[in-house]
Amino acid sequence: MSAAPGLFVTFEGGEGAGKSTQIQLLAQALRARGMTVLTTREPGGSKGAEAVRHVLLSGAAEPYGIRMEAILFAAARSDHVEQVIRPALAAGSVVLCDRFMDSSRVYQGITGNLEQPFIEALERVAVNGVMPDCTVIFDLPAAIGLERARKRAAGPNEQPDRFEKEELQTHEKRREAFLDIAEREPLRCRVVDATRTQETIAADVLAIIEPLLPITAARRPHPEHVS
Repeated sequence: MSAAPGLFVTFEGGEGAGKSTQIQLLAQALRARGMTVLTTREPGGSKGAEAVRHVLLSGAAEPYGIRMEAILFAAARSDHVEQVIRPALAAGSVVLCDRFMDSSRVYQGITGNLEQPFIEALERVAVNGVMPDCTVIFDLPAAIGLERARKRAAGPNEQPDRFEKEELQTHEKRREAFLDIAEREPLRCRVVDATRTQETIAADVLAIIEPLLPITAARRPHPEHVS
């Protein structure tokens, strides 16, 4: 786990699962309870990592092979951890991150067919001891998520990224891989049904995270309970 005064929560799932929306809803709810919240994302989240983000999502790294792509993800994650996540946790913040190490396990490891020892070695170096306290996995049939993602990419100045362009079968395999991770690590991972309304999902996510909040915040009265 993060071994820091703050709380580190990662949001995982396939394309179009609604992670970004739910991160913002959770951040709003926690800030209303007096928490200091940092929302961030991968690839990206720090100056160095954002520089790598375009290379990865545009597909510019794809011709160099999945191994190179995995190394670039790890380099971006290392910078993100050291420059943003670790300092925020040390300061007692709640850090909510859109994708983290499990995405590399699934995207480059499972569907990229990279050997597990290689993925584990990259992960160990990149996270450098900073592990999520909780990972919320948003489960959605791949066909639904892909349709959502492609509709989003059809807007002005938008286009499908490197991963949204891939075949449905690949996306469904990733869904299964995320569920496998949740089954193997039940103390860290919680699966949320992402087919429901945003409000219902947000309530479930808050119920998962509230018991994990730092004790000083947990004892602080909620605004609706203040007389």
